[in-house]
Amino acid sequence: MMAWTDRHCRAFHRLLSNRALLYTEMVTTGALLHGDVERHLAFGQSEHPVALQLGGSDPAELQHSAKLAQDWGYDEVNLNVGCPSDRVQRGKIGACLMGEPQLVADCVAAMRDAVDIPVTVKCRIGIDRQDAYEPFAEFIDTVSRGGCEVFIVHARKAWLDGLSPKENREVPPLRYDMVYRIKRERPDLTIVINGGIDSIDACNDHLRHVDGVMLGRAAYQRPWLLAGVDSALFGDGRPMPTRDAVMGGLRDYAAQELAAGTALKHVVKPVFGLYHGQPGGRMFRRVLSESGHAPDAGLDVLDDALAAVKLAEQKAA
Repeated sequence: MMAWTDRHCRAFHRLLSNRALLYTEMVTTGALLHGDVERHLAFGQSEHPVALQLGGSDPAELQHSAKLAQDWGYDEVNLNVGCPSDRVQRGKIGACLMGEPQLVADCVAAMRDAVDIPVTVKCRIGIDRQDAYEPFAEFIDTVSRGGCEVFIVHARKAWLDGLSPKENREVPPLRYDMVYRIKRERPDLTIVINGGIDSIDACNDHLRHVDGVMLGRAAYQRPWLLAGVDSALFGDGRPMPTRDAVMGGLRDYAAQELAAGTALKHVVKPVFGLYHGQPGGRMFRRVLSESGHAPDAGLDVLDDALAAVKLAEQKAA
């Protein structure tokens, strides 16, 4: 979810769900070793529980980065072994590491030695010509011996040569059966499934076989999906938020960010789909898109977008 789940997106998603574990964009160890640590790691307290996702392959660098994650207050640190982009492959990051399970195990062991928070791994079911179950199971077993107890598995393999990152999210077939099987055969591990999941009903279906579900594009493109998570998946008895309440919370957050010098376009970027499929949803997106990018855009843009929805609702009534 690089360039998607930044702190503004996470603050918005937390308005929709109190219970879902939120993940950062992937942050490379190089960015933390040589870049602006605060820019990469700062987050709002409302985001808890939140996990920092790291990209890297050097055990010492990952150990240092994991320690930073704990020091900054993250609830989990996650090693990404699933991203298929050419850029991260050149840095020996992401899905290419599935070809080196012992290195991943060494990375996990080094991270666990440095922190008390959970160290988890996000991976694929395989890479390139790894179509069989056995290499996937061997990867899981090797990395679990390094101390990983939680695996978030994207139920597609990654083709490292010939497909773009976007195609790698769509072209390789989904093999949920392989994720179900690893849970059956490794019941002591926590297995979370990811890939192509786009409804609460689908989440519940998967939870009959695995321990958890990760939502990616569906939660970003149709964020209202998250509003049903607490009651449907966590058994939370509190009423679902309303879209109006979410917009009120977003307005308060935007006011704080604007006062701190943040451009409104960064705050509204993840909000476009809030009224997806609702009367006025298209106009809501249009107002945010056309007016939210102005250098002097302010809270009136949010007010105008919500007013467009209310007008459409009145006409539809």
